[in-house]
Amino acid sequence: MGIARVASRAQLGLAAPRVEVEVHLGAGLPQFSIVGLPATAVKESKDRVRAALQNSGFEYPAGRITVNLSPADLPKEGCRYDLPIALGILLASSQVSFPERLLGCSEFYGELGLAGELKPIRGVLLAAAHASREGRNVIVPAANLSEARLVARGSAGARSLVAVSEMCSGRHPEAFENEYLALPAPANGTPGAVQPDLLDVRGQSAPKRALLVAAAGAHSILFIGPPGTGKSMLAQRLPGLLPPLDTGEALDVATIASVSTSGFSARDYGRRPFRAPHHSASASAIIGGGPRARPGEVSLAHLGVLFLDELPEFNRGVLEALREPLESGVVAIARTALQVEYPARFQLAAAMNPCPCGYLGDPAGRCRCAPPEIARYRARISGPLLDRIDLRVEVTSIPSDELLAEARDPHALSTAVVAERVRGAREVQRARAGKLNSDLNVNEIQQHCLLDRAGRRLLAQARQRLNLSARGVHRALRVARTIADLEKETGPKIGPAHLAEALQLRRAID
Repeated sequence: MGIARVASRAQLGLAAPRVEVEVHLGAGLPQFSIVGLPATAVKESKDRVRAALQNSGFEYPAGRITVNLSPADLPKEGCRYDLPIALGILLASSQVSFPERLLGCSEFYGELGLAGELKPIRGVLLAAAHASREGRNVIVPAANLSEARLVARGSAGARSLVAVSEMCSGRHPEAFENEYLALPAPANGTPGAVQPDLLDVRGQSAPKRALLVAAAGAHSILFIGPPGTGKSMLAQRLPGLLPPLDTGEALDVATIASVSTSGFSARDYGRRPFRAPHHSASASAIIGGGPRARPGEVSLAHLGVLFLDELPEFNRGVLEALREPLESGVVAIARTALQVEYPARFQLAAAMNPCPCGYLGDPAGRCRCAPPEIARYRARISGPLLDRIDLRVEVTSIPSDELLAEARDPHALSTAVVAERVRGAREVQRARAGKLNSDLNVNEIQQHCLLDRAGRRLLAQARQRLNLSARGVHRALRVARTIADLEKETGPKIGPAHLAEALQLRRAID
């Protein structure tokens, strides 16, 4: 009887502190106890481990088994500790023997089935990234190997407890050799997938222009119009206009996905997120939280697009909770024993009807909504939230001849053409300020968004007529800077025409 130690890692937000699984076998009546702040799923591992050992041909030790998950004051959750607990029992009972060099630099993760098979777990990418920074190997279920290989030079996958014991006993010394795959070049979309094209949207030249401006400067945008006019189609084409993620950005997005409820899929590596939650979603689902402080939709949309269709139908509390991440780009979730922070630098795209029935202003006169009903409907979107939306665009019905035309508009631009313009404008912004226009602070706005006398006079008049707040003025200047960049006006001054278009795009909801 003795003590064995096997390394693993916990998951707290986007942190992955190392956990040492200590197993002691002692004399006494048969008992299996796990200590070290284990959650329910960890406590239940004793039954899975017992069955997995017996069904894999190993002997289940008689006597007292004590498992300590160190550090003891760190909360432990999930099924990832099944494999290290089982290996610790095998090592402590001398049923297997691993080289000290290998055991000292390796970490183990995996859920055990009752027959001894290894099942996939969440958060492998995060744990493997932390292990790789410390120069340690990782052994994971075979289903998680492609995820671990993205970041861990020493990674190996196994399908069962027996395979892990054989691998680490030295029978397969090549397991950690040449297992690292160079990070693939991130692509904006899944290979082979058909991306939505702007050419599919007939007409709507003004909303398309606004979509171009929004993509070029990472500005938030709200489409307002009757049902069936193409609001959702326009929003769904926004990710295709954005430049591909670089390697660091792709890893950030993948890491957040790996700790989410749905987990990470290697097929989505390098893809700009596009999240479109239903309007019945709760605040925890959108912002993040719950007992385990999981990332919400705003974090899962990090560096991508969060699309909120039927914006006024969302719960008022959910919409108000968006205000902080729209400004700061991060979400801080606090619980009694847990405080985590997730990035949430997403681009907001939203859509709404002009009134409860949706047909306000329809030429056929279908709208029967009374003015108080319309006012109450629009009041569901508070002034502070609306003030944080840079572009508010009206989407109107298009004529039948344009909708049913057999040939596309020869002057319409495809997604590829518009994406090239967006890429060029973003390169100018990063070369000038090291960031996109939507991220410019007050000092940078004063430096890069200068107005001549005519522009200052126009802005003063617009602020008075449109009741623009100080935030609204700054956001209008950022949008005007983006419009100037699209027109290849790279100087620090913004022309009156650029400012006028930005103010028009920022009109109030009448």
